Amino acid sequence: MATQFDGTGAMKEKVGDHLGYSAWREVTQEQVNLFADATGDHQWIHVDPERAERESPFGAPIAHGYLTLSLAPALLSEVVSVSGVTMGLNYGCNRVRFPAPVPVGSRLRLGATLVSVDDVPGGVQVVMGLTFEVEGQEKPSCVAEAVYRYYS
Repeated sequence: MATQFDGTGAMKEKVGDHLGYSAWREVTQEQVNLFADATGDHQWIHVDPERAERESPFGAPIAHGYLTLSLAPALLSEVVSVSGVTMGLNYGCNRVRFPAPVPVGSRLRLGATLVSVDDVPGGVQVVMGLTFEVEGQEKPSCVAEAVYRYYS
């Protein structure tokens, strides 16, 4: 665990800080296929490895951008932990971009920066800057500002 907070007050002291990185995690064709089934997005660049190798500009199947983003809760839990709250929830995103693909079989990790912590009734609203990186790839695969709420 890179960063642990005991209560939301401690978070305010770390605004602007990079909180750490998750472990590298392989993105598998099975994950991509399950995500395609869950969302109904069976675009061939994701689910047809043979065609993707032949016809796509990426030379292989790639993960859905939203699959990458959906890994945020699991990967972020390796980067930051908040105790001393009664509840935390995902409140949404301010910005999301997918600058580079995530080839199936590549390894992905998440880096997080604490952008802001603002009081809301009963708790705080926290904005985390998330950067998803593919091992060996210069450009990030996803950058997002995720908004969370923690209640005392």
